[in-house]
Amino acid sequence: MSQLVKFNSVSKSNVSNVDFNNIPFGKIFTDHMFVADYFDGQWCNFEICPVHKLEIHPGNLAWHYGQSIFEGMKASITKDRVPLLFRPEMHAKRLNFSARRMCMPEFPEDIFINAVHTLVNLEQNWIPPQKGSALYIRPFMIAMDEAIGVRASDTYKFIIFTMPVGPYYSKPVNLYAQDQYVRAVVGGVGEAKTAGNYAASLYPANIAKKEGYDQVMWLDGIHKKYVQEVGTMNIFFVINDEVITPNLDGAILSGITRDSVLKILKDQGNKIIERQISIDEIMEAGKNGQLKEVFGTGTAAVIAQVDKIKYKDQIVQLDPANWKYSTMLKNYINDLREGSVEDTYGWTVPARNAFNVTKQL
Repeated sequence: MSQLVKFNSVSKSNVSNVDFNNIPFGKIFTDHMFVADYFDGQWCNFEICPVHKLEIHPGNLAWHYGQSIFEGMKASITKDRVPLLFRPEMHAKRLNFSARRMCMPEFPEDIFINAVHTLVNLEQNWIPPQKGSALYIRPFMIAMDEAIGVRASDTYKFIIFTMPVGPYYSKPVNLYAQDQYVRAVVGGVGEAKTAGNYAASLYPANIAKKEGYDQVMWLDGIHKKYVQEVGTMNIFFVINDEVITPNLDGAILSGITRDSVLKILKDQGNKIIERQISIDEIMEAGKNGQLKEVFGTGTAAVIAQVDKIKYKDQIVQLDPANWKYSTMLKNYINDLREGSVEDTYGWTVPARNAFNVTKQL
């Protein structure tokens, strides 16, 4: 594999210019990125190179017809400075699920995983040591044909870049249940991680922010009553002694942190239910004191505790004294990522130099 990957190192790293105690999320980029091209039915031109701007034609199909997919991953660092990845194989599989739905070519999973390993190993000095911080990894694929006309592209570019980040949410979040606009419907592209889903969420998210809320809690597109997910994460509700999360119905993103949380809670003997849950049931449970806690799960957010939910003229305020599951899960997953607890699941793996590149600084 090392013969297939070209490596072009930066002459000097910019890592010394970063204040790791003050990192704005998503605005600082590391030195290198991985790139690949799709021509004539195959992936080629594998390269790790300095981060640089792309030159793209104004007729690029991705601009006009939305063939763009991505993943979100994180790498952490142990106290012994060992860089760790969290379930990278799941992200490779989900990227290809999104690719199939968007009529894009699948990317070889072994090359995806090796590229992530090598890039994180190369950029390990960029991983913040602070608790809750990480190296955010963004693999993405876009169409590259230069033509106007509604069709799938014949050429594509795949890129992975990385960014040091602090916690996505520094405090509990407030949610605004949206019953006018919808995120996705069954049969659409809601379960794919494609750029258009996020573009469609921007206007309703602005409405929520004007109301003083952090994120939209999306309801289904048909009945506008069943909870789907939150703008940046899957959602869980604890009603009495049951942990409930919406079942994956084709309109909800299959979150990898969601899957991890389900496994952890089930293995601990908790009562977990995946089913449709209506906003009316949630608000009623909040009114009568049965709604103990609400939390979101996602790569960026990890575990985000919910402080308040608004639906129409009703508001439910959650009591932090009841945040048992979310607190445990947040601490446990962060400890897993830092290597401070035993990983009985085999989810964390040390980042290795899979392509045998040599950094020249």
